[in-house]
Amino acid sequence: MKQVIQNFKTGKLYVDQVPVPSLSKGMVLVENRFSLISAGTERSTVKVAKASLIGKAKQRPDLVAQVLQNIKKEGLKATLEKVQTKLDTLKALGYSTSGQVVASMDSKNYFKKGDRVACAGQDYASHAEVVSIPQNLVVKIPDNVSDEDASYTTLGAIAMQGVRQADPKLGENICVIGLGLLGQITCQLLKANGCKVIGIDISESLINLAKELGADNALHRNHESLHTVLNNFTNGYGFDSIIITAATSSNDPIELSAEIARRKGKIVVVGAVKLDVPRDPHFYRKELDLRMSCSYGPGRYDADYEENGNDYPYAYVRWTEQRNMGAFLQLISQGKINLKPLTTHTFDIDEAEAAYNIVMGTVKEPHIGILLRYPSNEKKFLSSFAINANSSAQINVGFIGAGSFAQSYLIPHVKAAGGSLQTVVTSKGITANSVAQKFGFNQSSSDSKDVLLNAGINTVFIATPHNTHAFFVLEALKAGKHVFVEKPLAMQEAELEEIHEFLRNNGGQVMVGFNRRFSPVAEEIKKHFKDVPEPLVINYRVNAGFIPKEHWTQNENLGGGRIIGEICHFVDLMQYFSGSLPSTVYAQSINAQNDQINNNDNIIISIKFVNGSVGTITYVANGDKSLPKERVEIFGGGKVGIIHDFRSGELYIGNSPKSIKLMGKGHKEEVKHFMTAIKEGKNYPVSFESIYATSKATFRILDSLYTGLPQNI
Repeated sequence: MKQVIQNFKTGKLYVDQVPVPSLSKGMVLVENRFSLISAGTERSTVKVAKASLIGKAKQRPDLVAQVLQNIKKEGLKATLEKVQTKLDTLKALGYSTSGQVVASMDSKNYFKKGDRVACAGQDYASHAEVVSIPQNLVVKIPDNVSDEDASYTTLGAIAMQGVRQADPKLGENICVIGLGLLGQITCQLLKANGCKVIGIDISESLINLAKELGADNALHRNHESLHTVLNNFTNGYGFDSIIITAATSSNDPIELSAEIARRKGKIVVVGAVKLDVPRDPHFYRKELDLRMSCSYGPGRYDADYEENGNDYPYAYVRWTEQRNMGAFLQLISQGKINLKPLTTHTFDIDEAEAAYNIVMGTVKEPHIGILLRYPSNEKKFLSSFAINANSSAQINVGFIGAGSFAQSYLIPHVKAAGGSLQTVVTSKGITANSVAQKFGFNQSSSDSKDVLLNAGINTVFIATPHNTHAFFVLEALKAGKHVFVEKPLAMQEAELEEIHEFLRNNGGQVMVGFNRRFSPVAEEIKKHFKDVPEPLVINYRVNAGFIPKEHWTQNENLGGGRIIGEICHFVDLMQYFSGSLPSTVYAQSINAQNDQINNNDNIIISIKFVNGSVGTITYVANGDKSLPKERVEIFGGGKVGIIHDFRSGELYIGNSPKSIKLMGKGHKEEVKHFMTAIKEGKNYPVSFESIYATSKATFRILDSLYTGLPQNI
């Protein structure tokens, strides 16, 4: 299918063929008819991408801070490689479309093939021939509403949420500052609500358009009698509400709003403006109410609502993102909103570059609403595309899943170890294309069958969300592939047992990404404890850092939580040093009353091993992030080994300390060992017995927390 793409590194914007996105549970697959270019938002996005590296840094100081923090943790070289990987990414544009349902897996079975729908969401409702949309960001289009008008729905929902924040009453005086797309729609919504409306802008054409579309008046910001006109409009009382829909780095909209508001009036900020709020004289003396409007409405930035499809109860949250979208379409259907005068340009998808030249001002042409049109095209439903033509090798690799982790820590090392990169599969076609072009895969795809059923691929790397690991492992094993899966192997014990049973009956091997045992510093310390004849004592402290409950890793159905998803790493490393399997575990967590804290993220785990060794894992999310994440201490046979965050270590032997200067968490080494085992026809470097025991241990840790008792593995 065709999609508008921007290379975030170079800023180049173009239309290219990418695989159609995949359809999964809770999603709706839609064939677009029209999409709206939101000039203000997308101009800003494109501008950032076109900026130099320094320019990007100036516009995103938050990301610069993350880079500096990462340098402290992983070093300069590793951080620069991660930054380059992030920058060299293809970005989807657009977030407001209309089209027809191709297929749906929504949980309520509400959307049917052929339904006309409007769609919302950055990275979902993109400028592309086919899109896959979370069910709560899709609404049906009334029969008498055109596809062109319906493509405005997301912008309409944003404007509607701003109006809802103002909570206007019949007959109130409202001022709208900024008469672009959002401002024009906002004025019409307010008029439909029975308000008296005046608009302010710096464009005469937008001022005139607002008047044509029903605003009671509209003025230039620099009008010589602006304050007199505004004062007379409100009979000297000031405005009940001011809604700011402008986008500017200036503080003028906030200052002007305060001047013209009545006592105890409301100021609602919808657009991206400077928010340097002056206390005196107006905000303080008038007791003004300053409100922010969050995008499309309740549900925005809530993964449980947007991505997991869990709706808010109607009786308690009357207006959500989806309900705002539906209400806006009803207003169009009733003739209370007129969008046709707002559409100044319509381009076919192939002409998208010309459309953005207007948006960016490269071509000087008056514009407001610019639509992209999607003609019928059977090729749009292809799930894969050929990118390169690399020759086959002994190890021909397919990747299922290729997010930031895979791109930083797996794919480069597979390539360096001599693997032939054949096919990469991701749920979004643009991501698959981006990864394929960046690393030199032969094919990009959105369908896992293009890897699993490809006889030319003998090795599969799985780096998908945690809840799909076990499924893809089994499918790859059934297809007779070599399998490398990122941790965890399984999120449910039943899944683990199913894999165990398959291997027992059919043979085969599985490698799980327990990389720490392959780190240079761990391997060096292991040498010195290899022949210790007595059990070891191991202390493992992990300053893991806070992750909010809303993060996907904390979702028990998606990420499985941090015990399943990360603590398995530390259990595996203890196995490596002790040379023994875990036999029993006992775990205790804190008991905080703060709802923002996940108690199980702050935990102490005691593990007894078959050979008598004991280990303690102290895993905390409530510490200061400036402390290095991991510290491991191994005691036994008169020796002590210490690992400092896998950047260095120390050995204490014969009353003499020895420093170890070795960096790296073992990602490169684990891939190399795995690839070597395949080439030489040997067993994988970590036995399934060990992997199975580690996975069982994490399940028993949870059992111990629930029961308060030690658990046998």
